[in-house]
Amino acid sequence: MMRYRFAVLVLLTALAFGGPAVAASVAEQAQTAARNLQEAVVALGEARQARDRVQALTRTITAYEQGLTALRESLRQASIREATLLYQFEAKRDRLAQLLGVLGRMESDPAPLLLLHPSGPLGTVRSGMMIADVTPAIRAEAETLRAQLQEVRDLRALQTAAGRTLADGLRAAQEARTALSQAISERTQLPKRFTEDPEVLKNLLQSADTLDAFAAGLSLNEVEAEGMADFGFSHGKLPLPALGTLLRRPDEADSAGVRRPGMVLATRPRALVTAPWSGTIRYRGPLLNFGNVMILEPGPGYLLVLAGLETVYGEVGEVVAAGAPLGLMGGGEPGVDEFLVPAQDGATRETATLYVELRQGGQPVDPMPWFEATAPLAERQQVP
Repeated sequence: MMRYRFAVLVLLTALAFGGPAVAASVAEQAQTAARNLQEAVVALGEARQARDRVQALTRTITAYEQGLTALRESLRQASIREATLLYQFEAKRDRLAQLLGVLGRMESDPAPLLLLHPSGPLGTVRSGMMIADVTPAIRAEAETLRAQLQEVRDLRALQTAAGRTLADGLRAAQEARTALSQAISERTQLPKRFTEDPEVLKNLLQSADTLDAFAAGLSLNEVEAEGMADFGFSHGKLPLPALGTLLRRPDEADSAGVRRPGMVLATRPRALVTAPWSGTIRYRGPLLNFGNVMILEPGPGYLLVLAGLETVYGEVGEVVAAGAPLGLMGGGEPGVDEFLVPAQDGATRETATLYVELRQGGQPVDPMPWFEATAPLAERQQVP
């Protein structure tokens, strides 16, 4: 009787595994991300032949970056799921082996002894009922283990296939960026607005010793350009200029103790920077120690400063539409191995930094409430 009780106790104290819904979610996310990335690769050929190549290539590069980020996150989740399954399996395997050992010894007993119980016929009936209850549970447990081991094999196969998809995506993304740079250089008859005299801008550039001084020296247009939407209506709705995460808030000190009125985004190497709103390019090029800087005038009295780019597009005075490419971040193109390693350990590959500053009436304002992705963070910060 004690052997039967022990067997039931082992079975009831076994660890519970995550259900099939978790497995399906992780695998489906990775497969969806891979399909989206493959579609973006296919779209490159169509973008090269599009009438507006700049716009088409911009959409394609954006799709690449979103697909790569989604696939990397899905692979990270798949790695976590695989590690969890293996850990749970190791914890549960010893208990199951012990349970099966008990049942194995029971089966090796002579049949007449197996059917008898010291307490008499009633005890024999009860023990038989316990065996009848335990056997289906053991079968179900074994089936669960089999399915979860199969899931581990499927997750590993998924990661192997994703490596090939990543290789195609990274290669196509580089081709798309090169094609975009060429398409921009071939543009003609760009719409322009009145801006500072080139000589005045040159003198301002030479005399300014801070970003604040340079931006404050740019004269502000007070009349809305014809056909341009009112920038004031964009509050809380702007997309981030690059795919990335918030690294530092406004007035938050960096490693050197320097505080700036704008926010800093961590982006991936070679990330595409686009215009969050239509506007006029007021300056583009190197400035002090900020690397390449793009200053966009999205509306009368406003300036949007983007600093830290490696490549900048467009010309001063050019009017760009919302979503138009403004440049690329720096850094080398990551390989597949570099891309997959952080997916396993949870680290990030976001090594480039983009500084984003918004100015109104010549004075910097907090940019976080203006952007859809950071507005909730700004609101939580204000709650006491």
